[in-house]
Amino acid sequence: MSVPHLVVAISSRTLFDLDESHKVFEEQGIDAYWEYQVAHEDDVLQPGVAFPLVCKLLALNSLLRERARIEVIMLSRNSADTGLRVFNSIEHHELDITRAAFTSGASPYTYVPAFGAHLFLSADPQDVAKALQAGYAAATILPVQGANNEWGASDQLRIAFDGDAVLFSDEAERIYQDEGLEAFSRSEKTFARRPLSGGPFKGFLAALHLIQSLLPAGESPLRTALITARAAPAHERVIRTLRAWKVRIDEALFLGGLEKGEFLRAFGADIFFDDQQSHCDSASRHVPTGHVPHGVKNLG
Repeated sequence: MSVPHLVVAISSRTLFDLDESHKVFEEQGIDAYWEYQVAHEDDVLQPGVAFPLVCKLLALNSLLRERARIEVIMLSRNSADTGLRVFNSIEHHELDITRAAFTSGASPYTYVPAFGAHLFLSADPQDVAKALQAGYAAATILPVQGANNEWGASDQLRIAFDGDAVLFSDEAERIYQDEGLEAFSRSEKTFARRPLSGGPFKGFLAALHLIQSLLPAGESPLRTALITARAAPAHERVIRTLRAWKVRIDEALFLGGLEKGEFLRAFGADIFFDDQQSHCDSASRHVPTGHVPHGVKNLG
């Protein structure tokens, strides 16, 4: 019987700092980019925004002791030639990443289901949008805007989620957008005992929950948080939904519209997922952030 897996697919531009070579591609074209990457293939790439997240994910395998397996897959628009620098850097940083798809400019999102990935992280918004439309959890990783950030310093892996249109469907958010806050609050109170439908990240959260159940209790090396703009009385439906899913969330913050950035920094998130661009822009001043372009706020 195979052990449970958590599979995260990640692009090379989120794992490593490829800004310089990407600038060559944008300004001089694909041929100049190929020449640049081949000429520098022995130059080690520096860590990118998602590097600490990947390190912490892979480090959990030593604690799981083959009861489960966390795997990171490389999905990249590089060719095999230009991707050699990426694999050389993976080896230099001693990352246990052995599987990859290099697509020579084509969108790599089609390989998400083939690899069985629970999550796809990319710097390309179009690839992310296509993955979400196909029914897979995906997010566009934003650059961290602030200086002197301390994220990634702790050994504990901390992952934070927004609720509506991320963990949950956007059914409640649609009422808020169409009819306003009063109608939203009234509806959530009326349907407090009716679980919300799952959003694109429900499966990823469930996979994290399974991994958590196999890790040491007490000072767990993996901690999750729900950080939402909801407030009472809209809290109850969220709590009952997670209970119905039999999924564990370690911390839940109901902020009632307050800015999320300071709370994310206090939580120490290694990554935060939100569907609203304005919330992501604010959060990325404090912690690594993934924009999830899903739901009513991303239509049009």
